[in-house]
Amino acid sequence: MALSPEVQERIESLIRADRVVLFMKGNRRAPQCGFSAQVVQILDRLLPDYSTFDVLSDAGVREGIKAYSSWPTIPQLYVGGEFVGGCDIVKELFQTGEIFGTLGVEAPTAAAPTIHVTDAAATELRRLAADAGGRTLHLAVDAHHQPGLYFGPDEDGELTVVANGVTLALDPLSAVRAEGATIDARQTPDGPAFQVDLQGAARVRQLEPGDVKALLDRGEKFAFVDVRTAEERATAHIPGTRLLDDALRAELEGLDRDASIVFHCHHGGRSQRAAEHFLALGFRNVANLAGGIDAWSQQVDPSVPRY
Repeated sequence: MALSPEVQERIESLIRADRVVLFMKGNRRAPQCGFSAQVVQILDRLLPDYSTFDVLSDAGVREGIKAYSSWPTIPQLYVGGEFVGGCDIVKELFQTGEIFGTLGVEAPTAAAPTIHVTDAAATELRRLAADAGGRTLHLAVDAHHQPGLYFGPDEDGELTVVANGVTLALDPLSAVRAEGATIDARQTPDGPAFQVDLQGAARVRQLEPGDVKALLDRGEKFAFVDVRTAEERATAHIPGTRLLDDALRAELEGLDRDASIVFHCHHGGRSQRAAEHFLALGFRNVANLAGGIDAWSQQVDPSVPRY
């Protein structure tokens, strides 16, 4: 189909809206086709935050994106404004490990993690494995540190762990996130319910404005990063912060993974997502300013304008 200027501008504005954009059927929480669901599953393992657009909600975009990308099917993945490909290409990039470079995620150098399986869980998992038709038991931990157990085919590049007689397969990022995990089971009227406790998982720390002020007063070294827009920063800013632009992003990503970084935005939501992104890159000392600059103005420095 011919791509109208209006549809082209609509598509380009969607692509510019985020660094990683997936045109799909449905949305991240409710994919409406198997191919879209497969790509979401891969991205969820790697990224805490990305954008999706439901092509079923806009017929113009649904057909227009095919012409724009010269690609006949949905889903379609864009990273940094560049077309990456559809489901098969994303799966291939994931299997070869190239997806880490494509998404700007540090590739893990994971060894097989230490995982504890209780006797109760081992008994149930061995029973389920016997009925699984030779399928492998996988433990996946996504970028939000949400774990999941499932039986499925072997996947390239996975690590294998044997714990209490139970064999588990993990992709490299899940292996890093699952270090020290405990798998337990309890009986319910509907059968066994499994719980995966990620005791060793890293988390974004929530710092109150007074806590961050204390760090500054003590002269402790950390990057204090403003993830708002340049227009918002012109209205109000916290002294000593730096606006997260491409240059600062590259500088931060080059830091040692033990470097301390505190993110802030207006009320704390955008900075939480930014902190989770850097956590997924392997940073271990990442914090979010709870309440954002608005809370800073109320609790620390009333000379900072509220808006």
